[in-house]
Amino acid sequence: MTKHPISRYPVPDLDDLPDDIRDRILAVQEKAGFIPNVFLALAHRPAEFRAFFAYHDALMDKDGGLSPAEREMIVVATSGANNCQYCVVAHGAILRIRARNPLIADQVAINHRKADLSPREMAMLDFALKVSLDARDIDESDYQALHPHGFDDEDIWDIAAIAAFFGLSNRMVNFMSMRPNDEFYLMGRLPKGSH
Repeated sequence: MTKHPISRYPVPDLDDLPDDIRDRILAVQEKAGFIPNVFLALAHRPAEFRAFFAYHDALMDKDGGLSPAEREMIVVATSGANNCQYCVVAHGAILRIRARNPLIADQVAINHRKADLSPREMAMLDFALKVSLDARDIDESDYQALHPHGFDDEDIWDIAAIAAFFGLSNRMVNFMSMRPNDEFYLMGRLPKGSH
């Protein structure tokens, strides 16, 4: 494969990073087996790196009414609508793994209304996409459409916050021309040991 830059902005050397950021990146590398490009690209601005990942973790790593797979599903659906290649590819890989479904990420990224989803997941993504694309028109009927599917108002906040946060992420990634790591493309597509 052709080697392309991962960002149009300078990517700092790990040795030049503040200790906390370098330690975070090395911990991710240890767990994943590679460093996702978003960590390297955002390290260009350490204060923003810290703020970005603090909010990311607050939304994506919390306990609550949304499952880890549902959280990733929101990211993939809204990132697809925002034409964000990096987030669709990277979070699509995580979604495939968390949902244990090699097909779901592609379906959700292209058109969640045609995907093999439960009514709960469909309602969640309908709302997430409204937050992402048309938030000014959200009203009480949107809440009422979610409550019968087991979402309380705190869950609805989580859906909206994930959609909104990744709207920021999608726009940052696109303007930086950030590339997904090659490793993401095959993750979760084949059973372990079959490649």
